[in-house]
Amino acid sequence: MNTSTSRQHHGLSPALVLLFAFCCGAIVANLYYAQPIIELIAPAVGLSMHKASLIVSLTQIGYAVGLLFLVPLADLLENRRLMLLTTLAAMVCLLAAGFSTSPGLFLGLSLLIGLSSVSVQMLIPLAAHLAPEATRGRVVGNIMAGLLLGILLARPVASLIAEYFGWRAVYFAAAAMMLGIVVVIATTIPRHAPDNRGHYGQLLLSLFGLLRRYSTLRQRALYQGLMFASFSLFWTVAPLELVRHYGFSQTQVALFALVGAIGAIAAPIAGRLADAGHTRPATLVALILAPLAFALTLASPLAGVLGLVLCAVLLDFAVQLNMVLGQREVYALEQNSRARLNALYMTSIFIGGATGSAIASPIYENFGWQGAALIGGAFPAAALLLALWAGWRAAASQHALPSK
Repeated sequence: MNTSTSRQHHGLSPALVLLFAFCCGAIVANLYYAQPIIELIAPAVGLSMHKASLIVSLTQIGYAVGLLFLVPLADLLENRRLMLLTTLAAMVCLLAAGFSTSPGLFLGLSLLIGLSSVSVQMLIPLAAHLAPEATRGRVVGNIMAGLLLGILLARPVASLIAEYFGWRAVYFAAAAMMLGIVVVIATTIPRHAPDNRGHYGQLLLSLFGLLRRYSTLRQRALYQGLMFASFSLFWTVAPLELVRHYGFSQTQVALFALVGAIGAIAAPIAGRLADAGHTRPATLVALILAPLAFALTLASPLAGVLGLVLCAVLLDFAVQLNMVLGQREVYALEQNSRARLNALYMTSIFIGGATGSAIASPIYENFGWQGAALIGGAFPAAALLLALWAGWRAAASQHALPSK
């Protein structure tokens, strides 16, 4: 019997859940350090401002590729060793980015930073596997709170370090953090050898079967992909708006990003709602809050810094609420395929995120905040319409059953 099997019957200790949450937050932060400081990085490596958001979008594309081609290996290979290798690779890429001086090399390293930071998405299914069914939503929600804090704190930390030590120090500090995470994973995370047999090609082919088999997976992936497109667009554009139109320093941008971290409370709330069977109404709340957040910034009393603050808090809350609700549903589909299910779910999310950040700079440069807010609100509004349509179809088919 492997280590994970014996632990699964007893659940996860609070200390181990906290450790999982910390590791997830520290690793996922690698994807977001660049967002508030692209105006500093771009001229230093020779990128124009119209192309600056490529730094963010390529990191997210790399992450999506890693989710699709590396994370499924967690259903085949021993998990801890896989996480150690990918985290060590992230450390090397971050260190190299800190020394980079050419645009092509820096963009290539940005892609690799995303690719090698996917161990976070091996940790979450491992935690879901170790947790008992009755508390799985709560455990995943608590770990996702750590992940969200990593996403949200990455921006203020990057802004503060860049303000006092320069943007390169951000990458050196992140590399040092990955070295620490390697030590933590090696000494505290339990080993888990999956029961699946087969080879890598079969594993990848099985992804298409899972996607075809489960409509819940397709729906939740699409909803969250659209939500994450708006999330990534907002956090790429908001620092530019604050610096250019409100004269914010990097320290003030850091404080703004810190306020957005209030949205982290959504993850544990979502886990408890999912465990209690309130997934559908909570999903609708999340999908309504996100477009509302952008709309508030266009209303005249809130068209300013206050509106941006409210948008940050509401949007972060909505995105995390919907993400955890979706994960809880997806993980319940097939126990032995959780890493692959998570890979498919998260890949669609980061394709959405890469899309949002890629279009952020050109939209903002040509149409300003108003254009960015309209596009940002349109993504979750589309997800809301799709969710309502899916709910209507499900209700209609249930009513039709007795007549058959």
